[in-house]
Amino acid sequence: MTLYTQADSNIRKTWLLFTLFLVFIIGLGWLFSRASNNPQILLFASAFSILASFGSYWYSDKIVLAMTKARPIEKQDNPELYRIVENLCITAGLPLPKIYILNEAQPNAFATGRDAKHAVIAVTRGLLEKLNQTELEGVIAHEMSHIGNKDMLLATVVTVLASIIATVSDLFLRTRFWGSRRDDNDDNKAGAIFMVLAIVAAILAPLAATLIQLAISRKREFLADADGALLTRYPDGLASALEKIASDPNSLRVASNATAHLYISNPFRGKRAVNWITKLFMTHPPVEDRIKALREINI
Repeated sequence: MTLYTQADSNIRKTWLLFTLFLVFIIGLGWLFSRASNNPQILLFASAFSILASFGSYWYSDKIVLAMTKARPIEKQDNPELYRIVENLCITAGLPLPKIYILNEAQPNAFATGRDAKHAVIAVTRGLLEKLNQTELEGVIAHEMSHIGNKDMLLATVVTVLASIIATVSDLFLRTRFWGSRRDDNDDNKAGAIFMVLAIVAAILAPLAATLIQLAISRKREFLADADGALLTRYPDGLASALEKIASDPNSLRVASNATAHLYISNPFRGKRAVNWITKLFMTHPPVEDRIKALREINI
């Protein structure tokens, strides 16, 4: 497998999942409208979710930086880190992002910001202390790839879609069980079947939306790994970094479920299950799979 083949494959799979997400929403909206004879429920929930998500997207970097207690640094604070970021920006053709440090022992990093001009790269103190220059370049290249691939925007759009599904499902269930139950469809067998299907869909749809959202997140991690390897021309640097990050026993005190997907590697520590059910709910692909993919790349 070449670098370009892997990147193209991950892009196709991401957009296939994204298209599936959109079709899923349209089908769900049609089913709820057909079952309840209330087409306004989809329009109302969609508008509400988009407005709420727009605010979180616009201020996402400020929210994340506050939650992680990251502090900004200048070039004189860490000239070597700045030099690595500057060189990779030139290679990638991207503007220089703001650089932040987390005072955490666990080696980890993340990128945030609504676009390349407002991007932020944050690294932990542990990352700077425990990785050599080649490994650090691999990690920074991975985060630069997230910025260049507009993954923050894609993640926001997918979050909007997932929130629409959850909101629509919740509103449908509330109107059926707590609102008016008068419905012409209830007087016939077809209407009853649609109602049963809609109720089952309303219960299972948020779970399915979460699974699709996490699947897209995992595909973007593979893509950022491949693109990061292209920037440095040395896949083993990132592979070695991932090995060190995954084996580090330190916990990341500022990590939360809301921000875990941002980091280059799952920030939570503890016993890891490897069965297929657990993998469905992972925000990141298994580190072993990422390392294997990197070491199979031919540049």
